Amino acid sequence: MTNEASKTNLIRGPEFIEKYLSGKVIDIGCGVDRVTKTAEPFDLEHGDACNILEYRQAESYDAAHSSHCLEHMANVPGALRQWWALIKPGGYLILVVPDEDLYEQGRFPSVFNTDHKATFRIDKSDSWSPVSYDLRTLVEGLENAEIVSIDRQDSGYDYTMQRTRVSGFGHVLFKLNSVRRRISRSLHLDGTRINKLWDRLFFTIGAPIDQTLGGAVAQIQVVAHKRSE
Repeated sequence: MTNEASKTNLIRGPEFIEKYLSGKVIDIGCGVDRVTKTAEPFDLEHGDACNILEYRQAESYDAAHSSHCLEHMANVPGALRQWWALIKPGGYLILVVPDEDLYEQGRFPSVFNTDHKATFRIDKSDSWSPVSYDLRTLVEGLENAEIVSIDRQDSGYDYTMQRTRVSGFGHVLFKLNSVRRRISRSLHLDGTRINKLWDRLFFTIGAPIDQTLGGAVAQIQVVAHKRSE
C-alpha cells in the first residue's frame, strides 16, 4: 500500500488533524508520507519501532500516529505498548491498520504484502486468520486508554471485487496482474480507467485485487485518548 496517510487525511479533514495531531507528533513507520508536515518521522533508518523506547523518551509526545505499520511488527501487543508509552497523559494515539477482510481477503500469509505478520479485525469474536487481533480489545487493554472512535474505512472500495477466500490459483493470477501493472507503468499505459478494466478482467478469472493500489482504502482507524491518572 502506498501513500495511505495522505489518502486517509482526505477522509479525516482538517478538523480531525487540528484536534488530534497538534503539538509534538511522532509518525511511526511513515516512510516519505508523513501525516503532517510538522510530524517527526520514525522509520527503519531511525531504529526498531518494536523497541521504540530505546530511541525515544516516554511521555514526550502529544500524539503518536502510525499508518499501516503495526501489521509488520513481530510482537504486536509489545510494540503497541511501547508506542502508547511515548504519549503524554492527555495525548492521543491515532492508529490505522489494514482490515483483514477487505485487504487480505481470507488468506494468510498476505497475498499483497508478504511482510505482514498480523491481521486485524473489529468486533468479531473469531477470524479465519491464524494471526488475527481484535483492534478494540488491543487498545482497550492499554493503561489509562479511552477509545474516542474506532471504525472501518472503505472509501472507494468496490465490494463487487472483494473475495472471501483466495485460492492458490488466484495467487498466481495476482502475480500475473502485478506483472501486467509493471509493464503498463513502463509503457505509460497505467491510467486509472485502464487499470480498473484490467483488474475487473483478472478478478473475473479468479485473481484477488489489491484495491489500495488505486484510490481505495481498506482499513481500520482507532483514536485513543490517554487519560491522566
